Order: sequence, then C-alpha cells, then structure tokens
Amino acid sequence: MSPPARIAAYTPDLMDRSRVEAAAAGDVRFVGSPGELVEAARHAEVVVADLSRDGVLDALRAIDGHCFDVRVIAYGSHVERAALAAARAAGCDQVLARSELFAGLPELLAPPGE
Repeated sequence: MSPPARIAAYTPDLMDRSRVEAAAAGDVRFVGSPGELVEAARHAEVVVADLSRDGVLDALRAIDGHCFDVRVIAYGSHVERAALAAARAAGCDQVLARSELFAGLPELLAPPGE
C-alpha cells in the first residue's frame, strides 16, 4: 500500500485537475465526491476544493468540525461572493477566486519550507 498523498483535492473540472496535478508534482489524491474529501483530509496536509460543486461546503464544514491538522484551500468564481464567504465561515484557511488560485498554485501547494 502506498503512502497517502500530501494533497487531497476535489476538482472535478479536468482543466483544474491538470493544473493541480502539475503544481503538486504528482503528490495529490483526487477524490470523486465531497464525502470522499472528508476522509482524504484525515491523511493530507493540504485540501483543495472547488466551491462550484454541490456538497462541497458541507464537506468543508465537516473537515473543520473534525479538527484535522490540514490546510484547506477553497476556490470558486470571483462573482460567487456568497459561496466564497460561506467557505470562509466554514473554516477554510484560504478562500480564493479561481484566477488567484491558479496564479499562485505552485507556491500554495509547495511543502512547508520550500
């Protein structure tokens, strides 16, 4: 059995997924549902979640409620202010517009100290 990935991501959009994969240098586990993200967060250092998908906010609240030692990065459309605000209220460490996320993705996903 291989060790868990450092990054757990729920990014169903294939373009987003390929960008995360490249920035994570392969150290990422993509999950197929928000519920799977909660379980994957248990073993990850960083969680990345697309706010445009149903169920993501509930998953983010669950991750926060379990107090996993994980940094949570949520992203969505800059015009979806309510979703971005809800993610902040759900305890996310960073909430970014999609363009902000992808502009700084390598730095955001870099291991500490790099």
